[in-house]
Amino acid sequence: MNILQEETIDQEELKALGVETEEALAKFLRVANGLIGHGVYPKNQVILMFAQMIDSPKKYAFSKNKLTNLAIYTKHLKEIGQEIVLSDYGRALVEAENAKPVFEIKKVGRQTDVDVDLREEALNYKIYGASQIEQGALDQMQTAMKLPISVAGALMPDAHQGYGLPIGGVLATTANTIIPYAVGVDIACRMCMSIFDLPANMIQKEDKLLKKVLTENTFFGMGTESGKKFDDSLFDRSEWGAIKIIRDLKDKAYRQLGTSGTGNHFVEWGILEILAEDDLMNIPKGSYLTLLSHSGSRGLGGNIANHYSKIAMNKTRLPKEAKHLAWLDMNTDEGQEYWLAMNLAGDYASANHHEIHNKIARAMNQNPLKRIENHHNFAWKEQLADGTEIMVHRKGATPAGANDLGIIPSSMTQPGFVIRGKGIDEGINSASHGAGRRMSRTKALGMITKSDLKEALEKAGVQLIGADLDEAPQAYKDINKVMAAQEELVKVLAKFSPKIVRMADGREKAED
Repeated sequence: MNILQEETIDQEELKALGVETEEALAKFLRVANGLIGHGVYPKNQVILMFAQMIDSPKKYAFSKNKLTNLAIYTKHLKEIGQEIVLSDYGRALVEAENAKPVFEIKKVGRQTDVDVDLREEALNYKIYGASQIEQGALDQMQTAMKLPISVAGALMPDAHQGYGLPIGGVLATTANTIIPYAVGVDIACRMCMSIFDLPANMIQKEDKLLKKVLTENTFFGMGTESGKKFDDSLFDRSEWGAIKIIRDLKDKAYRQLGTSGTGNHFVEWGILEILAEDDLMNIPKGSYLTLLSHSGSRGLGGNIANHYSKIAMNKTRLPKEAKHLAWLDMNTDEGQEYWLAMNLAGDYASANHHEIHNKIARAMNQNPLKRIENHHNFAWKEQLADGTEIMVHRKGATPAGANDLGIIPSSMTQPGFVIRGKGIDEGINSASHGAGRRMSRTKALGMITKSDLKEALEKAGVQLIGADLDEAPQAYKDINKVMAAQEELVKVLAKFSPKIVRMADGREKAED
């Protein structure tokens, strides 16, 4: 649903549900238009929620929700003999909602608990830019290649140490296995780029306007929620009712749609220089005003990841050094549940970026020439060159199959790139997902000064809104060296230079 104008609920619509007295109408109207006015829920959802609450006020009165106080009032009316009686129309709404088919996972049986040993020798794998990669990341990849389910792997030049699989690690396992921690905690962390048919010099000429549009239409911070939704149609999907954890997270996911979180997540204006004519880009060479965003699936993905990672570690018990690489069997209930939840989180992350980009495009009164996007924390069913079916986990790696369009960003003062994948089997059809950190957050906060950051920003002509020293450009590797190490994996089609960057305020816990 596109919300392009104010919506309200009037007294007649409430009377149609069975709300009749002036006092009750006033209370219901206050709650209704508060929820709609603040963009918490769309009008049709509020009407349905009212009908459900009137039908069962006790259920809502004894749980924490947006209607708790109103439900307590409604329950009290019933207790004193002034019950609000749900109308036939309201009951029809409730019954229609209850009759909706629920997406069901085919039950195939629970996964058995098992103790698993590692291989004595790790499988061989390709390392790109080995001289730039810390030992901790190399050790983690070596451990991953000892898993009995591992088939192939590759380490990208932006790699650094993480949990389980290193960031920048690509791991192919047998087709019937999936490792939640190898996907990552921020499921479907991704990039999205909107290229506008507007001159690059708008960055200088209209910087106040661009900053205003950026700050008014982006939301950062742990647990941050957004206002009115541009498009909430994703929430009509039946998968939201398939698994308890997803059902429990649906309201939170709705409220967080259109937000970016913390850590290295950003939304920024910049200049895209298209370097070569290309059928995939289908845009003439030149420089364009461009919007770029980086974030994932917010609280939805984080909760799914933690829930199923714990299940995997309980079901597949590995040696201590490999415990975060525990897997789920795709032929079990747990594996099927995670696969559904991961893919829904992926679609949510995509919708999240679209919400941000669509709101900004509307504020600019522009439609983008082109939108480019890709996940870089995800698992895909793919094939090796010999046709072997595999599960490819990319934890901080860009899909780079033949003719895949992708985005490789960098730090706030270094360029990012639009790339075309070359489909290199040895690299598991992948590339880096950025420059990669060369300092941990703790080290960066202790070594980099505010004057260091200010000098770097001024030199690059970048305006920064938010962020802390742990995201300073000095904390990241040289993107040019990273790109040089993966020339055989990708072709560069365009260069993006950040100019107005928005990130979360400093000292917030990183979600990336």
